[in-house]
Amino acid sequence: MKTVSVQGLTLGSGRPKICIPVTAKNHAEIISQGRQIADCKGVCADLCEWRIDWFDGVWDRQALKETGSALREILQGMPLLVTFRTKQEGGNLICDSERYRTLIENICADGYADMVDIELFTAGEDGKELAKLAAEKGIKTIFSSHDFLKTPPRDEILSRLEKMEQLGADICKIAVMPHTPEDVLTLLSATEERARVSGVPLITMAMGPLGTVSRVCGELVGSCLTFGTLGAASAPGQLPAEKLAQTLEMLRLRRGEKCG
Repeated sequence: MKTVSVQGLTLGSGRPKICIPVTAKNHAEIISQGRQIADCKGVCADLCEWRIDWFDGVWDRQALKETGSALREILQGMPLLVTFRTKQEGGNLICDSERYRTLIENICADGYADMVDIELFTAGEDGKELAKLAAEKGIKTIFSSHDFLKTPPRDEILSRLEKMEQLGADICKIAVMPHTPEDVLTLLSATEERARVSGVPLITMAMGPLGTVSRVCGELVGSCLTFGTLGAASAPGQLPAEKLAQTLEMLRLRRGEKCG
């Protein structure tokens, strides 16, 4: 599996990196959260996700650019992932595919994102062109799929991850909702299987309390990133970033060490 480097951070090798979401609604609160995240760099934060579907000014391109640029400056070199999570995939706002495409195009053009999230089903076949546009601007893409109701069958998980890679994703992400321990094992098993053949890094997780183990065992199965919190969670089951960092370090695979 290949690695992806963003602002000096390598995804796809070593322990899973920790991403902290910014979920504030206005400019001042967003910058305040950004400062908190920047202060945790190298301790319990490796990159920042700005959830712009929480932002009051999300449909104002200039406001989005000004706040995004200010946030990126505050982060002082920590990679910034920009995500608009649609209502149908667990976000705050309804957005049709045409408006969604325009939004992603503007994010890529306006120069404040190091990475951008592209929803597999919302973008549809436009995803391929959006991936090309992002690449031209030097922006890495995370193609994503979220199921807040259930865990799809193993073959469906594998199919979605493969489709994302075919569309040009730099990183492929899937999050599911488990209802039984078997659902969690399905997600983990599918991740391990896909990681063996994938040409790009993967991010996978089972949400909610039942899926907590999937947020800390990524290095074992091939998931390169996990999400922690310093404040409000952006998805069910996210762990406090400091505890998450401690757990990841405790579970870290120290290759070459003798057992016993």
